[in-house]
Amino acid sequence: MDSKSFGLMIRQERKIQKLTQEQLAGLTGVGVRFVRELEAGKASCQIGRALQVAAALGLGVSVASRRGSAP
Repeated sequence: MDSKSFGLMIRQERKIQKLTQEQLAGLTGVGVRFVRELEAGKASCQIGRALQVAAALGLGVSVASRRGSAP
């Protein structure tokens, strides 16, 4: 997944939940500008705040190693 795909997922879930960008920003404690940039796939968005927005929408985020199983 890249930042554009992540942003698209955030936007789609926000719309499914019938929230405006302003409402989502208020629910998560981030600015409207941050929500807009996150949804646009801005690569430099802060990961902590991005995860906070995803969690507020009920989205889970997982990370896996490309090396396979851990040693």
